[in-house]
Amino acid sequence: MSPWTPRGTVYGTLLNFQREWDLWSPRMTQDPHKAPPQAPVLYVKTANTFCPAGQDLLLQDGVTEVDIGATLGLVIGAQAQVMGALLLNDLSVPHTSYYRPPVKFRNRDGFLGLAAHTSPGRVQDWQALQIDVRRNGELVQTVDLRQLVRDLPTLLADVGAFMTLQPGDVLMVGTDCLADGTRPRAKAGDQVEISAPGFSAVTTHVKGLA
Repeated sequence: MSPWTPRGTVYGTLLNFQREWDLWSPRMTQDPHKAPPQAPVLYVKTANTFCPAGQDLLLQDGVTEVDIGATLGLVIGAQAQVMGALLLNDLSVPHTSYYRPPVKFRNRDGFLGLAAHTSPGRVQDWQALQIDVRRNGELVQTVDLRQLVRDLPTLLADVGAFMTLQPGDVLMVGTDCLADGTRPRAKAGDQVEISAPGFSAVTTHVKGLA
């Protein structure tokens, strides 16, 4: 069986963990937005970012390290219903803005680590899911979905209020930051594993140009 890859569009969600929301909230009334976002803030991970299970991530174009973005992706089926989920590594080049992150930071080749397969289940089953992030075997982060600003049903409903998710689309629920506002980072030579009970793990081997 070939490693799983998305059949539709993959959407990411920004500012959907309470800790990061709280860190950014003092700046949300400043220019250019002048107020907190009222709807989910989404972005697209294009097909060139897909890094199927077993494929290495090659750092290129002067990039020396990447932010690790452990997340859960909800896989959409018929009538915009969730048909399953999987773990993902939503990688990005470290940057300081999470309002409208430039494509060049998030959409480089191989910047979406995929699990080998999806897991069936219901949205309610995953609301308290905890996702562990290990770098070279050391636990560096635990992402707790109980800390979402919009829990899974609310996120789906709020996205559905302004767009229709199609069969094969994937909606990522967001990535959390560490206490200082940064994310765990990986460099050439590192191995990153993202795991959670009941899910196929995502393993990313980071390599640099020889």
